[in-house]
Amino acid sequence: METRRATIPAAEEILGGYFPVLDHGFVSLIDYMGGDDAIEQAARVSYGYGTRTQSHTRGLIRYLRRHLHTTPSEMVELKFHCAMPIFVARQWIRHRTASVNEYSGRYSLMPLLFYRPEYEQFALQTESNRQGREAASADRDVYDRAVGWWDETRERSSDTYGWLVENDVARELARIDLPLSTYTQWYWKIDLHNLMHFLTLRVDSHAQWEIRCYGEVMAGMLKRLAPLSYEAWIDYQVCGARVGRSELEILRELVGVDDSGDGLVARDGATIGSEDMKKLGLSGREIRELIAKLDTGERVDFDLDIAQMLPAEEFESRMREAVPGDYD
Repeated sequence: METRRATIPAAEEILGGYFPVLDHGFVSLIDYMGGDDAIEQAARVSYGYGTRTQSHTRGLIRYLRRHLHTTPSEMVELKFHCAMPIFVARQWIRHRTASVNEYSGRYSLMPLLFYRPEYEQFALQTESNRQGREAASADRDVYDRAVGWWDETRERSSDTYGWLVENDVARELARIDLPLSTYTQWYWKIDLHNLMHFLTLRVDSHAQWEIRCYGEVMAGMLKRLAPLSYEAWIDYQVCGARVGRSELEILRELVGVDDSGDGLVARDGATIGSEDMKKLGLSGREIRELIAKLDTGERVDFDLDIAQMLPAEEFESRMREAVPGDYD
């Protein structure tokens, strides 16, 4: 059956496909409304496709993103089906700009699937931040002992849950001792602007590695749905940086406008030390952050590996097999 609705071939290719994340999780793009063309239409309050060239569309989308005109991007919506450990879901739900419907452990039996980090991700607490982990892994012996304790805890929690359910204890009570590593799932619908804000925070190196894995898959889906918006998001938000008044003053000390008025020129012999920057109002932390902004970094990109896509039935089967007892 033909549709009058605008479709995007690259998005249609992955629609309803399930991409594995972590050991038992997934992300699936279930539905969408609009793409780059919808943003242009909303911005120009016009009708019909093909009235502008792609270069015009690209320029407009980049202008909107650069100047924080967000409403046109809010006209595009995406709906995802996701499964993640509860501790990831608790971080995720802090973004209050989406519509969410989560799996109900009061109504349904919980699939007893638990997240176990690989050794490479089992790291010590960072010394430079109250949250986060070091890059290097902890001792292997510590990891092996932790895995043993986790397995004991999860086995006992699973046995308790199954026993309570078998004895007709209310499911809302039977679940209360399941650990934060237990997988939950939800449908999550969000507009494109707020999705990009979510992804900016969650693909950042400061975000917890586990939620970054989800963000990177969703960023790859965004690239297929709205490639021009994705490009602008990468350039201005992921790889770009906000600069404050004092930071601008420092940069003006180093770079000026040339005589033609349409170019830049480095000021001869211009240098500025940390003490000079402090006199302009920057704290030690702000100085370090400015230097980090100017540090040459690679342009990141998020490509979706189509070979990883699985049918919904694959994950449905895994979830059903993890439900305790013999229930239909």
